[in-house]
Amino acid sequence: MNDSPASVLSSDDVQKIEQLRNAYGRLKAELGKVIVGQQRVIDQLAICLFSRGHALLMGVPGLAKTLLVSKLSETMSLKFSRIQFTPDLMPMDITGTDILQETETGRRAFHFVQGPIFANIVLADEINRAPPKTQAAMLEAMQEHKVTVLGNTYRLDDPFLVLATQNPVEQEGTYPLPEAQLDRFMFLIQVDYPSEAEELEIARTTTGESLPSLSALLHAEEILPLQQLVRRIPVPDHIYQAAVRLVRKTRPQEEAAPAWLTPLVSWGAGPRAVQYLILGAKARAALQGQFMVQLDDLKAVAVPVLTHRLITTFAAQSEGIDARKIVDRLVEETLSDRG
Repeated sequence: MNDSPASVLSSDDVQKIEQLRNAYGRLKAELGKVIVGQQRVIDQLAICLFSRGHALLMGVPGLAKTLLVSKLSETMSLKFSRIQFTPDLMPMDITGTDILQETETGRRAFHFVQGPIFANIVLADEINRAPPKTQAAMLEAMQEHKVTVLGNTYRLDDPFLVLATQNPVEQEGTYPLPEAQLDRFMFLIQVDYPSEAEELEIARTTTGESLPSLSALLHAEEILPLQQLVRRIPVPDHIYQAAVRLVRKTRPQEEAAPAWLTPLVSWGAGPRAVQYLILGAKARAALQGQFMVQLDDLKAVAVPVLTHRLITTFAAQSEGIDARKIVDRLVEETLSDRG
């Protein structure tokens, strides 16, 4: 395969990739006015957005997850909606419902009132605090970008991105997300504590006057063609092969699985993981101004794509080995010496 970008991308696409890289640099600088640190989280959120994927954010309360998501939508001039999941939340509280209203002619008719799912970026806060029936109301929207209410189907506006949060503590009164729903999330994004220097900067910048408003650098009509552009980023055959090999090694039933993994994993990643590895690598390459996916792009997205798709055994849990450690080792063994 010829590595020249001109051989696989049009000159217009090459120019658009440069524009995307520059725009993303300005976007991160704009977010830096109110968000301290969290560069890795911002990068992964952007990869999900331009890949048309969804993300599950994991982190303790107080790490500015909601602020980050709302400010990200502000810099892209996108409609933002937040849903606080609680045990008594009903599906219609998410999707909306038909209500009986009186028309101008004096007759009564049902009118559909949109729920908070009708937005470009939807923050599903503490999604595991709602029962499975309510969680399931998100599945159709996430997969097909539409909702069905009382037999009627309503399309959601594009771009559409669901960002759900879970707290790793206070698990009492929560409902674990089923594997089918976890698989709908492209990334599991771990939001970590800030460094000491970052925490000092947070104290200085957030305890004074109100936070500044951010400028809108991208609009919905500009994001949609960029999402199409990401799909056109070329991928060499050895990257496809590496992605497939990595995913197949997560399955203990496969011959490709290493011997050390078999007692630690009861269920591995499915084919959707391969798709998200490739799409994530494409988006990362485009955001960095590259004209072709490289192995480093695949490495960078492997952990957020695979971690929540592995189900560990009791033996692994008793030894303190979580899915993240398993994925780290698989990536090191599978991708380190290949390129």
